[in-house]
Amino acid sequence: MNQLSDRFSTKQLIGLMALAYAFSFLIRMIWVYQFYGNPQFMWNDQLMINTNDGYFFASGVQEALSGLHQDNPRVFGMWDYGVIFLTTLFVKFTPFSLETVTLYMPAVISSLVVIPMILIARLYGQTLWGFFAALLGSITWSYYNRTMVGYYDTDMFSAMAPMLILFFLLKSTLDLELKSMLYGGIAIILYPFFYDQGESIIYAMGLMYGLYMMLFHREKKESYGLLALLFFALIPMKFLAPWGYLLHIGLLIGFYMLLRQNHLDERRVMMTAGVMFGLFLLFGNVFGLIWHKIVSYTIEGTANAGELHYYAVNQTVREAGHIPFSTFAHRTAGSIIGVWIALIGYLLLVIKRPAFLIALPLMGIGIFSLWGGLRFTVYAVPVAALGAVYLFWVVSEKFIEKAPLRYGVVALLTALMIVPNIQHIINYKISTVFNHTEVENLVKLNEQASGKDYTIAWWDYGYPLWYYSDTSTLIDGGKHNNDNFIVSKIMQTTSPKLAANLSRLAVETYVSNGYKTITKTLFEGKDPNALLDSLADGSYPLPAKSRDVFLYMPYRMLDIFPTVALFGNLDLTTGKRLRPFKFYTLRAVSSSKDGRITFSNGLIFDAKKGLLRLPRSTQKIKRFVVTQNRKGGKIKLESQFYHSDGEYVMVYMKSYGKFVLMDSETFHSMYVQMFILGRYDTSLFELVEASPYSRIYKLK
Repeated sequence: MNQLSDRFSTKQLIGLMALAYAFSFLIRMIWVYQFYGNPQFMWNDQLMINTNDGYFFASGVQEALSGLHQDNPRVFGMWDYGVIFLTTLFVKFTPFSLETVTLYMPAVISSLVVIPMILIARLYGQTLWGFFAALLGSITWSYYNRTMVGYYDTDMFSAMAPMLILFFLLKSTLDLELKSMLYGGIAIILYPFFYDQGESIIYAMGLMYGLYMMLFHREKKESYGLLALLFFALIPMKFLAPWGYLLHIGLLIGFYMLLRQNHLDERRVMMTAGVMFGLFLLFGNVFGLIWHKIVSYTIEGTANAGELHYYAVNQTVREAGHIPFSTFAHRTAGSIIGVWIALIGYLLLVIKRPAFLIALPLMGIGIFSLWGGLRFTVYAVPVAALGAVYLFWVVSEKFIEKAPLRYGVVALLTALMIVPNIQHIINYKISTVFNHTEVENLVKLNEQASGKDYTIAWWDYGYPLWYYSDTSTLIDGGKHNNDNFIVSKIMQTTSPKLAANLSRLAVETYVSNGYKTITKTLFEGKDPNALLDSLADGSYPLPAKSRDVFLYMPYRMLDIFPTVALFGNLDLTTGKRLRPFKFYTLRAVSSSKDGRITFSNGLIFDAKKGLLRLPRSTQKIKRFVVTQNRKGGKIKLESQFYHSDGEYVMVYMKSYGKFVLMDSETFHSMYVQMFILGRYDTSLFELVEASPYSRIYKLK
């Protein structure tokens, strides 16, 4: 590719960017078209968002605009996260509501990725290469999934911002101008403000830039000025908070002006670059940070805390588990063939343009997703798109002489890679986090609770609870540590007294110990089993009540209840499972007149004899319970006993058309009793809200 062959004017360049941006944005409107107007997905006359984490940032916007969540220690303000900052400004200075801004902001921001992609190609004289790659990369499977309309999260910056940084870094390798690195340095400084999880990626890109410059430009004085400026920008200056980012940028500009002085000789500039590199390694904890990221996404089993053993959360998170190559391929390029084209194209790109080694961390972390989890594929998407279209371009240049025909072939091949991604988008009908009725339940909770009250719930529901009920939680999407044990124990214990007392003790301890890890305060240096026993028999002295505590029992926890139970079904002193836990949701596919019900997994339940026929054995059912929702949150129960020595209980939730098979002890757990059956100890709990989707209790 000839760097001087680009014939596109600035106006044409802007036109191509606008066209690619419009394509990216309009493709994301498919989901809106599919769901808009459905009353179950609407709130305040707008579609609700479709990612739990979005409510973390939305709660911060509520605090900034309305002063809510003042007693919630986990809600951050507009100066803590770039997403909260931008959203607050958009809501405050535009006619759009908070619901509208949070819904569409991911599409507005993430589609900007087309700009650096096109600019990168223009650096090498082929704007159309970047244009076609932008069409592909902006809507590829993984990038779309994490930046679609409603996916209100920092992921909207995850790949867009690194590509902008990559553009400036690549530009500096071509023009060797400090100004290019100044702009890149400003982007690097601001990146953690908008996407704090990507710090290790930028560190790695910085190291690859340094390696490239030493391999290919070490004889040029300008290289060391660029390196000095880069490593100065990479040095974390969090100690300058709360205005750290602006002060860092100011210092960077001052350092840039100093380096521009012609009287600085080459030796002094080299020494300065070396000092900055050393400071970057020292204060950035570079290798430790990168290693921590790797370890945190590959840990399995229990997590030790002193002499106690807690269940590790990472392996229960779907996005943090191992994925097959086919999943990696589809999420990175849309197909298995597509990802091989992208990988070969990137390799060819590095051979032809070695500066693209700087993008290796983005491709590398995408490949790491095979071990670390599917969330990492998103970083590789734009680079993979550039690689794929580059391969098309090089091959077409080799075999096709006429430019119009060559462009047509590249366009056709790019379209063939785009098609499976659009098919995925059409079929990717992800629901909103909560439906309208669930939100109504939380709003009614808000009407009965105060801002200082707490709701005990599994961490998946923490952020939405903040946003809609203005109550705090013990665990949430960003704080699911060893305290998971407490919430899990409350949900699965068969002792109402233990559930009530542990709820009260946990909340009051959390507040009184300065919002530190509760299990560390309660269990460290003690016998946790003895403490739990004393809570169950009521002998443990509880702290005075300072706020109300609510228990949130949602229908949507039904399918993940076995996962929830993993954390509490544990002897903390040994790390071993306390008991076999059986809980399966079943879907019936047929039933016969003689009372036999066949399930989709092949099991057969004989409702007359109370027998469950497995592939290789037959199990006795202890009892069969039928539940049916009635008006006013009441639940009608019908129960039939079969075998006193039966191990299992079968529950048919008639209103949901769902069967649940569980062991007898799990049948008496708080979640099963309080949500599925609607039973509770009236001396300990008060039902404050009930619907088919959730039941909310207040601790007396």
